Amino acid sequence: MAHTVKDKSKLLARVRRIKGQAEAVERALEAEIGCSDVLMLVASMRGAINGLTSELMEEHIRHHVVDPANEPDPDRAKGASELIEVIRTYLK
Repeated sequence: MAHTVKDKSKLLARVRRIKGQAEAVERALEAEIGCSDVLMLVASMRGAINGLTSELMEEHIRHHVVDPANEPDPDRAKGASELIEVIRTYLK
């Protein structure tokens, strides 16, 4: 079973929250609120998208490339763990 199917409800909940954030940006622009407030809303949305991207990439690595927890080759396990950590840090 693919990780996106297994985690479908959790992923859809995250997407729906992002959709709500996008709608908040739209409402803010319609209401002509200050640009700093709009930028804060967009920053929150970007953080949520980065979090979703990070989660999807990490699970993709674990399920389709190499799962560090189950990899018998210690060098491959270490490389996969480092890659996952870099992705988490980069998309923070």
